[in-house]
Amino acid sequence: MNCYPSNRAWSDRFLPEIKRTIGAHLLERAPDPEDWHNATDLMMLDAKDLRIAARVRRPGYANRFPYDFTIRSRIPSGAETELSKIVNGKGDWLFYGHSNETQTGLFSWWLLDLRAFRAGLIRQVQNGFPIRSGDRANPDGTWFKWFDIRSFPKYPPIVVAGSECC
Repeated sequence: MNCYPSNRAWSDRFLPEIKRTIGAHLLERAPDPEDWHNATDLMMLDAKDLRIAARVRRPGYANRFPYDFTIRSRIPSGAETELSKIVNGKGDWLFYGHSNETQTGLFSWWLLDLRAFRAGLIRQVQNGFPIRSGDRANPDGTWFKWFDIRSFPKYPPIVVAGSECC
């Protein structure tokens, strides 16, 4: 059974809040010369396109796994997964949030730098840097790889920003 349409519809309800949250981290105050000469008060953090993956977990997971984030690693159809795409260099940031109990907003969230994620994975392989991770299966036949955010190297930092609650 393909759960994608219903899962996508559920997670899309959070997109307006995710866009507002991420937007605060994409813009910065322009330097004075930009304001003086170019009518510019705000500038984009990064001049290139920024590709952002978004994942929202259902209520209850934030308390059970407060420092874990998961990325889909296998699906029954055998199609390419988010983990494969990310490891292969796709995506710049990952917005990872947890729904509140009423599923009307976000309870907690992180904005993660996927370049730092990939760097952490490389360091783990090359230097034996211990990133805590594992695999979880869902009843629908999908699999996720979980990662403990605290186990990633301090540099480059994996966390761009996060909510105050966690």
